[in-house]
Amino acid sequence: MAFCGRCGTQVADGVAFCPNCGASIGVPTAAPVGAPVAAAPITSGLQENVAGLLCYSLGFITGILFLLIDKRPFVRFHAAQSIVVFGGLFLIRVVLGFGFMGTGYYAFWGLLSMLIGLITIVLWIVLMVQAYQGKRFEVPIVAGIAKSIAGNPSL
Repeated sequence: MAFCGRCGTQVADGVAFCPNCGASIGVPTAAPVGAPVAAAPITSGLQENVAGLLCYSLGFITGILFLLIDKRPFVRFHAAQSIVVFGGLFLIRVVLGFGFMGTGYYAFWGLLSMLIGLITIVLWIVLMVQAYQGKRFEVPIVAGIAKSIAGNPSL
């Protein structure tokens, strides 16, 4: 195994650039004597704020993907919150749709569906902007569930 000459990160053989700092890996160097070798966290390769934004991009689908591939607490929280918020809104629309089926209240269902759609769009925009700004915006009630899904209730 080689080590980066700039930051000391252990890199695999045959790698041209350090995955941590991006420095060119020319000649393999030995690890500095007594230097601890830190394992890099498993990430998606994106900056935290960009990964947080992308957790919301396709609703609960991207939330599930980022929850599985990224281990950073900030990203995991936003991924879990995306799953709970948009998965919950999706389930509400489906359940209400089946509940109104065959009742003759199609106009009421249409208005209710539009209201849920408006709430979904507003939350989608607000949550993406907050995540991109690096903020941990917590949706009331949902945030507690998201923290437990993310694996760290003390976030």
